[in-house]
Amino acid sequence: ADLGRRFAERKRCADLECSMLMCRGKAVRDFKGPDCRFVNFKKGEAVYVYYKLIGESTELWAGSVGSDFGYFPKDLLEINHNYSSEELELPTDVSLTCS
Repeated sequence: ADLGRRFAERKRCADLECSMLMCRGKAVRDFKGPDCRFVNFKKGEAVYVYYKLIGESTELWAGSVGSDFGYFPKDLLEINHNYSSEELELPTDVSLTCS
């Protein structure tokens, strides 16, 4: 299936707007994304997760580091706090775009 600008067709969120935090973790190593849709971080930084992609790109989650927001590989995060145990499955909209 051609997802166009989306990484996945579905995502898991804590609420319908995907605005509530799902969990927080600590970066296990430095990450520099391939383009501006990704959030960069250094090992040890706090990363806040807002939604998890499911389907084709199950390895990507979306979240923030400081005031930056973007995608990152979920295996680079060591979860240390869950904010919500509820997960809603929703369709994804167009992925973040580079300006």
